Amino acid sequence: MTDKKNIMEYETVALDDNETSVVIIDQTLLPGRTQLIHLKTAEEIWDAIYLLKVRGAPAIGVAAAFGIYILAKGIDTQDYAAFYKELVKQKEYLNSSRPTAVNLSWALNRMEEVCRTNEKLPVALIKEKLREEAIAIKEEDIWVCKKIGEYGLDLVKPGDGILTHCNAGQLATSKYGTATAPIYLGQERGYNFHVFADETRPLLQGARLTAYELQSSGVDVTLICDNMSAAVMRNGWINAVFVGCDRVAANGDVANKIGTSVVAAVAKRYNIPFYVCAPTSTIDRNTKTGDDIHIEQRPAEEVTEMWYKERLTPEGVKVFNPAFDVTDHELITAIVTEYGIARAPFAQSLQEIFEKSREMKNKNK
Repeated sequence: MTDKKNIMEYETVALDDNETSVVIIDQTLLPGRTQLIHLKTAEEIWDAIYLLKVRGAPAIGVAAAFGIYILAKGIDTQDYAAFYKELVKQKEYLNSSRPTAVNLSWALNRMEEVCRTNEKLPVALIKEKLREEAIAIKEEDIWVCKKIGEYGLDLVKPGDGILTHCNAGQLATSKYGTATAPIYLGQERGYNFHVFADETRPLLQGARLTAYELQSSGVDVTLICDNMSAAVMRNGWINAVFVGCDRVAANGDVANKIGTSVVAAVAKRYNIPFYVCAPTSTIDRNTKTGDDIHIEQRPAEEVTEMWYKERLTPEGVKVFNPAFDVTDHELITAIVTEYGIARAPFAQSLQEIFEKSREMKNKNK
């Protein structure tokens, strides 16, 4: 399905009306074409995540949750042991699609936990509980992003210049985005931010997605190439940097789209605060430091051929194409979560964030 609505009017990830497929925007076609695709099989869901048709850590988590629910509906058995065995098989397959974004395994583990803790129920009721959990994951994502936006907005003032890298916007989440949430809330309240969006090579998520959705929302946005960040900072045009992330280590090191660490280092040079917007679901306390984060390696063709009419580089040239890099916690001013803002020492402040999270969840039970 192709449509001409404003891109912000679409849901990034949804169930179709009959709940037989996961509906996503094929983000590889943006901004030139807006096409909704329906994912029904495990292979289609896996491919959509791996090929970046759906991308951004929170959106990947939501897509995986909906996906495992759709696949669970198709498991034709009333025997719990057989059902659970097949569910875990499908879960592990989907989890292999992308290794760095922790939200993928986080969402799938939540879905498996629902199955495991309801083993006494009939399989039909377990499937209904999986549906409820998948919807809850999406609704929580919207709440989380808005809370991150509120906390992030307290870190800036009207008229500020903001730099962002990659796409941590609505297209990467269910709504608002993470790094863009303060921008969208500020836009609603007349803050009149001036946003600079890094192009974000080699997949150009900043150029194709962030610039597109910000412009579609009426935000004053200027696109720059990745190697221009120092120039705009030196000119005094940037008051803060907001980025998203795919995984936060226990010590505050962060894995985000390749090039993020360069922006952080340059921001440090010009004394500009560097803020990471991270739902607590992206914080992996089992990962001690950034050195322990597995960095996904992407196909060479993304550098040599994609987005170009003709091949850009000579045949046979070697290519190093990591999808992410690690930003050292010493370069990070603060990590903005839905439960507050963590600052150095991050091992302590992130632990306090989790304690607050646990208290809030227990209070709401």
